[in-house]
Amino acid sequence: MIRLLLAEDQALLLGALGSLLDLEDDLEVVARAANGDQARQAIETHRPDLLVTDIEMPGSTGLELAEWVREAHPEIRVVILTTFARPGYLRRALDAGVRGYLLKETPVEPLADALRRIHAGERVIDPELALTAFDSKDPLTERERQVLRLAGEGLSNAEIGKRLHLADGTVRNYLSEAIGKLAAENRIEAYRIARDQGWL
Repeated sequence: MIRLLLAEDQALLLGALGSLLDLEDDLEVVARAANGDQARQAIETHRPDLLVTDIEMPGSTGLELAEWVREAHPEIRVVILTTFARPGYLRRALDAGVRGYLLKETPVEPLADALRRIHAGERVIDPELALTAFDSKDPLTERERQVLRLAGEGLSNAEIGKRLHLADGTVRNYLSEAIGKLAAENRIEAYRIARDQGWL
């Protein structure tokens, strides 16, 4: 039996996906999580074979979750289910050790088959997503990405500094670097460009 943990913030999709996968004889959904933080707790409690996660969720994103799993529980294989064909996401997912990267619109039978293959040690990437993977290179550093993400959420430099334990001037410098690298007019445009590319 392959034990699955599902992490997805859309309740309807989480419920439907769980019900469909539970119909497979050799797949068992042992836990469901509505955000990245719940997923971490469920991983510690249930120790699934596979984590099937969305990318964009409250709390930890699916990519942050994948990085944490790689460090804390390398025996658990991570599968990303996404609606986003952004090249930056796939590149970062592969860097985080993700074993599967599939579209949410994948029918249940091919999805179940992919999960079996991943459990057996294969890496399964949706061909449509793979084509976009190396179209563009992420120019941002991890710190620039963190600062830009918070700026995009509407936080002031002071609030960003407090959240990341940085001085206001340091936050300004990171934002300025990110804006320059992305050839943007301001922080909001830089956030939009980076988000559209899947770099945040």
